[in-house]
Amino acid sequence: MLRLKMLYPLVACAGILIAAVAAVVGQADPDPYLDPLDLTVSEYAVLDRGGATEFAMVSLGIASFALVAGLRAVRAPVGGLAERLMLVWSAALVLIAVVPTTAPGLALDLGAQVHRYVSIAAFAAMPVAGISMAGRLAGDERWRPAAGPVEWLALAGGFGLLAITYVALPGDRVLIGLVERILLVTEVALVAVLAGRLLQLTWIRSARASHAVLG
Repeated sequence: MLRLKMLYPLVACAGILIAAVAAVVGQADPDPYLDPLDLTVSEYAVLDRGGATEFAMVSLGIASFALVAGLRAVRAPVGGLAERLMLVWSAALVLIAVVPTTAPGLALDLGAQVHRYVSIAAFAAMPVAGISMAGRLAGDERWRPAAGPVEWLALAGGFGLLAITYVALPGDRVLIGLVERILLVTEVALVAVLAGRLLQLTWIRSARASHAVLG
């Protein structure tokens, strides 16, 4: 059990790092017709089938599952609602990668419709989860350092949701790619803050226990 507790934060942090690198690689495309400012991440991925963007989403989903397992293992004060929303985020990321959308301008088939609604669920889940858990984290001495960043990132994600809703509906998709990427960065940063704190707490506690035994 102790090995699993120490493994979860490592998988979470490594998965987030790998996802970030893969996402940068996936967006750095030499083709001039692929403009990340005007294409959503999903549209960009379906036009450039190199696989890096899908790999990034799967890696982030697996990392998020590991994070939830790690938080549960150490009994982190995140609350049931936040945990369930993080599971929604995790599963949605994997499903988004497995079920691609259609290219811009084409009619949405069933898979693309599933992709769209799952994407909405993913983007909405983390800001709500962050707001839900911020107060609980602040009330726990171990997690208090993460409470402030989690709250601010969750609020930023909430504003990002409002912005992308406006851009996608009355805003005629102007710079929708940029808005979506900013929103995604804030949500990944929120996950990274939790994973980093989990890693710190888990490995510090293990190091102290080992020191006490040796001493």
